[in-house]
Amino acid sequence: MDHTASPAAPARPETAARPSRLTRLRDSDLAHSFRAHPSAMLAAAVLALVALSAVLAPLITPQNPYDLAALELWNSEIPPIWQAQGQWPYLLGTDTQGRDILSAILYGSRISLIIGFASVLLALSVGLSLGLVAGYLGGWVDNVIMRVGDVLLSMPFILIAILITAIATASLPAGLRDVLAAPILIFAIAVPSWVQYARTVRASAMVEAKKEYVQAARLIRVPAWRIMLHHILPNCLTPIMVAATLNFGLAILSEATLSFLGVGMPPDQPSLGTLIRIGNQYLFSGLWWIVVFPSVQLCLIVLSVNMIGDWLRDALNPKLR
Repeated sequence: MDHTASPAAPARPETAARPSRLTRLRDSDLAHSFRAHPSAMLAAAVLALVALSAVLAPLITPQNPYDLAALELWNSEIPPIWQAQGQWPYLLGTDTQGRDILSAILYGSRISLIIGFASVLLALSVGLSLGLVAGYLGGWVDNVIMRVGDVLLSMPFILIAILITAIATASLPAGLRDVLAAPILIFAIAVPSWVQYARTVRASAMVEAKKEYVQAARLIRVPAWRIMLHHILPNCLTPIMVAATLNFGLAILSEATLSFLGVGMPPDQPSLGTLIRIGNQYLFSGLWWIVVFPSVQLCLIVLSVNMIGDWLRDALNPKLR
């Protein structure tokens, strides 16, 4: 009996390998816009350098400015290294307590960046949540949240922050005031800042809540929290990303302002604002480097953040594509 071989199954066409997430990000419109924007690339490089030097401050600085035992008064008021009386390793000089200015700037930058980032993150979380609830539910819930926001907006930002800081500091025991100075600052900056995020998300949520895909999700009884998180929130992220980037620079400036006014970080844990406040007392006595170099560092950080925010606003604007 003749057995014939059954025909072989047709070979499956080879499918192209899916590009990795890193490849998709590198080839995205946002990455292309970033590479075509020299000022944004420069600002990102400066900000990355500042953040990296702040993180590595214990390894690259000649002293720990927070360790009072490491300060030596006979090394006080040394000018920068390029002047006649400059001394190694104090590249930018020292202050009246013998604290190395470069070390204080790097450690102070760490505090300013952490407080700025944490306050923006806290305000963003509160603003996103309240804005989604107000825009999706509407009614009396929307009225209550927005009226509270209107009250906060009717008062000066810095006044609210000073009141919160002063009340929190006065309510704490003396031993905890310096320990909790950073969390108090984060809370004080975040409280008046969440309103902008809430108003932005509320406007987008009100528009999205009236669209057909949201109405269809309601008809099939999808939970409200799932609709808000998985359907409405992704369509609100673009303006929020731009606002958060720009507010990061404002949060750093707010921390510096509060510390400059004496209601921020204590002198033994100086942020950039505290260093500027201390140095301002000796500006007209010839010790210019104590206030000039921390001020330059603060300007570099805020300018870099604002330049990145301006680029991100243009890159995510569909009318400019």
